[in-house]
Parts: sequence; structure tokens; C-alpha cells
Amino acid sequence: MNIHNSPASVRRVNVEVLKRFLVCTAVCTCVGVMYMQWTYIWMLRSEMAEFRQRFRPLESTGDEGGICCDSAVCYGVSCYHRFHERRSHEEGRDKRDVMKQRKQRKRRETEQHTFLHLVPVSSQSYSDHDTTVLSWAVGQSRGEGLQVSTDTVTVEAEGTYFIYSQVLYKDTPWAMGHVITKKLKGAETKLMKCLKSMPINVSQPLNTCYTAGIHFLESGSTLQLSVPRQSAELILTAHATFMGLFNI
Repeated sequence: MNIHNSPASVRRVNVEVLKRFLVCTAVCTCVGVMYMQWTYIWMLRSEMAEFRQRFRPLESTGDEGGICCDSAVCYGVSCYHRFHERRSHEEGRDKRDVMKQRKQRKRRETEQHTFLHLVPVSSQSYSDHDTTVLSWAVGQSRGEGLQVSTDTVTVEAEGTYFIYSQVLYKDTPWAMGHVITKKLKGAETKLMKCLKSMPINVSQPLNTCYTAGIHFLESGSTLQLSVPRQSAELILTAHATFMGLFNI
């Protein structure tokens, strides 16, 4: 009987072959893993070297220019300096924009708070136009968009304005009133009119006429309050007769 062909000897041979196969597989696996790790580390080192080369400041080589910072022509100036100059330029532009916005906001606030309240000083009668015109003094004001000159108000900052006026009449005709007129480049426009009936059968007829409205006033336009009656009798006190306007 041949013992080499016994089942026991066959099993021993198969176990030895399996052991050798497993050892070879383990060795190959370790070698493959080590190779992959080495390849990955090599790739990382290559990328880092390329990154340093791209963002390394240009060294002085005697040439007029060089390539750095993603192929930007530096002309003897390092990339760091170029980035610093660009950042400084952007910061300066941002500061200018902020200052411009602040000035615009301040101008809007000034225009929105511009107002002028006038109190009467005297009245002047004109027979050729059958009118009586009031002269004014500044009672209260804010801003520089409105200027008063004797009997007219000049608008320097155009915008939408709320205009109001009141006149206290002391006259015998059955009705009294006044008109606010705007003049611009020779053209005349009546913005508001006020008409009030006067009491009769009294020794001293008194009545006030108040009017108000919203109008857009162009820069350079002038306003004037006039009574369409010559030698009109008026009460020229600050609490009874006044005129004003403010930007809205």
C-alpha cells in the first residue's frame, strides 16, 4: 500500500499549499497598500510644491518680468505686494463709497428737515395791479434750501413742499382773500387761493383765511403772497398772519 496517496498525506499537502497562498496574498496586499500610500504622499508633495511655486514671490533675476500668481506678469513686484496694493485699493474704494453714502444721507436728511416760517413785517399796495403784497421776516427756519428776500421766498433745493398761509383781515368788503403765486423763468402760476366772507353790520369786521397744500417746487422758483385788493386792511401780527413751507 502506497502511504503517499493516503488521505492524511493529501490533507497535509493541501494545508501547506493553502498556507503558502495566504502568506503570498497577505504580502501582496501589504505591498499594494504601501505602494498606494506612497503614491498618494508623492501626489500631495507634488501639489504642495506646485502651490508654493505658484504663490512664491518673484525673485529678482535681472529680467524685466516674470510669471507668478497664476501667470500674472509681476514686472519685478512680488505677488504679495500686488495683492496688498489691490486690497488697499479696494479698501480705499469702500471708504469712499461709505463717505459718499453718508453725504447723500446727510443731504437727504437736511432736505427733509428744511422748513421756513415767516412772520409779517409790512404790506405794500400797488394800484396798477390792484394788489397788496406782504413783506416777511424769518420767524423760524432750518436748512439752506429756502431763502427769503423782502416779499418773496426763493427755493434753492427743489422738492415736494407743504405750503401753508393765513391772513387776518380787517376790512369792510363782503369778501377778502389772498393768493400764493409761483414764478419760474418768467412764467407765473397761482398755486393756492383763499377766499373768506367778511361779517356785516359790525363796527370792526374781522376774519381769517387759512389755506394749505402740497406742491413740487423747482430750484430757482419764487413764491409770493398777495391780496388781490389795493390798500387792503390787514392785521400784521405773528400769531394772526403768517406763511411757511417745509420739505416732505
